[in-house]
Amino acid sequence: MGLNAIIGIMPNPNLPKTSQPKSNQVVLPLIAQKRLDRLRARTARIGVIGLGYVGLPLSLLFSEAGFKVTGFDNDTKKVDDLEAGRSYILRILPTEIATARQQGFSATTDFACLSDQDAIILCVPTPLTEHREPDLSFVENTAKAVAPWIREGQLVVLESTTYPGTTEELLIPVLEVGSSQGLKVQGREAAAERGVFYVAFSPEREDPGNVTVARRDIPKVVGGHEAIATELAATLYEGIFTRAVRVSSTRVAEMTKLLENIYRCVNIALVNELKLLSLRMGVDIWEVIDAASTKPFGFQPFYPGPGLGGHCIPIDPFYLSWKAREYDFNTRFIELAGEVNEAMPAHVVQYVAMALNGHKKSMNGAHILMLGMAYKKDIDDLRESPSLTVIELLREHGAEVAYNDPYFPTVGRGRHYNLNMTSTPLIDLQQYDCVLIMTDHSDYDYAAIVKQSRLVVDTRNATKGIASEKIVRC
Repeated sequence: MGLNAIIGIMPNPNLPKTSQPKSNQVVLPLIAQKRLDRLRARTARIGVIGLGYVGLPLSLLFSEAGFKVTGFDNDTKKVDDLEAGRSYILRILPTEIATARQQGFSATTDFACLSDQDAIILCVPTPLTEHREPDLSFVENTAKAVAPWIREGQLVVLESTTYPGTTEELLIPVLEVGSSQGLKVQGREAAAERGVFYVAFSPEREDPGNVTVARRDIPKVVGGHEAIATELAATLYEGIFTRAVRVSSTRVAEMTKLLENIYRCVNIALVNELKLLSLRMGVDIWEVIDAASTKPFGFQPFYPGPGLGGHCIPIDPFYLSWKAREYDFNTRFIELAGEVNEAMPAHVVQYVAMALNGHKKSMNGAHILMLGMAYKKDIDDLRESPSLTVIELLREHGAEVAYNDPYFPTVGRGRHYNLNMTSTPLIDLQQYDCVLIMTDHSDYDYAAIVKQSRLVVDTRNATKGIASEKIVRC
């Protein structure tokens, strides 16, 4: 067979026989076979670019499994913290960093070290521009920085959420053009033996605050640019996840991630709209959802809130809608869901004004204490948090706003905000005209908060079971 070896897709010992992937043979060049062997033996070197909420947990999983991991980031503070054994993400303990360091994990800003890696994983942000269009500058700039250091036979995997076609249309061309050795991505034709590297897409499935499903038990979707890349990427992730789900292309993997998040976006928009109707009808939407949830089939509960947060759900629909226009297709259903969810912060402000008016108080000049800055309970994540928007809207209406959040002692400046605020202690709540519950952190004693407050506006049903005329639920 010369330099080529023929392998079959290896069964995953963690799955029952009925769940095993179909046995397909993949012709593997010798240089790719060597990479595959190192991945299976866990002697491969893994480079993870972007040490944020996705990249750092992923790095630690690989390190825990015995791989030699190097983390890359342009943020020197993050690198310095990790090299000193410090964590900057609440759910990751310093002891986890220290253990990883003992196992060989290191962090650096020097991209030249990429040439020593067997696999390179890109975990960089994919936000929206001010015009709500995809901003792929982080992907493009990272690819340009990576390209000169790619070596023959290496695997490059993109994990950043994006529209179908990004890997093929943006990432691969940038990597090929920037290759210092003239390398090309393995094509879909006959397997090349020399001068190639491999590219795949595998969407992240991080769920901050989820304590019911272990990270390694979340199946990992993998789609390569061609079969060899798929097999290499699947083997890479099978080293740390109990299951890798192989799909036929990078586009399928990219679309899978969008479907997952748009599914949630649309259903949250539905229940948000039903909440607005229920408020007018005098119906408790939370009680309705609880009752509907007793149905053992055909229903999954989603819950209303003050708006969407996190990096994925508020953003992903716009990525697909933008790409759909290239195909002369209008994603009306998805765009309507986005409009409903985007309008929720304004609804919250309207209800605060109504609640204050009921207490013969104007919004202009009112003192409001917001509880919770994080986009969901019990996490230290501000990305796209509706609390940021609500603060801006309240201020535009003349309110003086303070906040309390046990996970954010301070809130400074971000991509779309510049607050420079410090968390206020929960004392003397009578000084505030309104306490606004935006995030239902478990740390809060809601009964005590209601008792000590003049007025409470609850956007999360956090005060469920507490009977008080002070509470306005919206």
